[in-house]
Amino acid sequence: MSTLLQGSELRTLNYGRRASKSTGTLAATTVALFTVAGGRVALTSIYGLVGTAITVANSYQLQHNPTTGTTVALFAAADIGTTDTAAGELLGFTGDSGGSLLAIGGAVETLRAPIVLAVGQIESVSAGTDGEITWVVTWVPLDDGATLVAA
Repeated sequence: MSTLLQGSELRTLNYGRRASKSTGTLAATTVALFTVAGGRVALTSIYGLVGTAITVANSYQLQHNPTTGTTVALFAAADIGTTDTAAGELLGFTGDSGGSLLAIGGAVETLRAPIVLAVGQIESVSAGTDGEITWVVTWVPLDDGATLVAA
C-alpha cells in the first residue's frame, strides 16, 4: 500500500510554510500584516484575495519595514479603487524591481523568484477607506530560528 501526500504537504514541499492576514477594512493608514523574527526568510509566494469590494480611489502598496535598515516598497503604489476592484479578485505582483500590482480576476501572476526579507514587518499602506484584502504568503526560513507570522 502506498502513502499519498496531502495537498498541504505538497504546498509545504514546493513553497514552504503558509500564513495569511486580513487588512481589515482599508483605511488611510499603514497596517502591519506579517512579522519576520529570528532571522531572514525567503518569501516564495504572495497574493491578495479581495474580500470586500474596493470602490473609492485608493493608492495602495505593500512594503517591508525592517527593524534595521530602510523600508522598501514591494511594488509601486497602484490605484485599486477608482476602477472598482471586485470582491473575489486576486491581487499579485512579480517581485521585479519597480514592478506594479496586478489585479486579474480569478488568476494572478505571483513572484518570479523568492524575495529575501530581514527581521521586520510586511505592511499594508492604504490611502482609501473601503474594501478588505486577505494576503496569503508562503515562505521558508533562511536562518535557523527564523519565522514569519501574521502580525
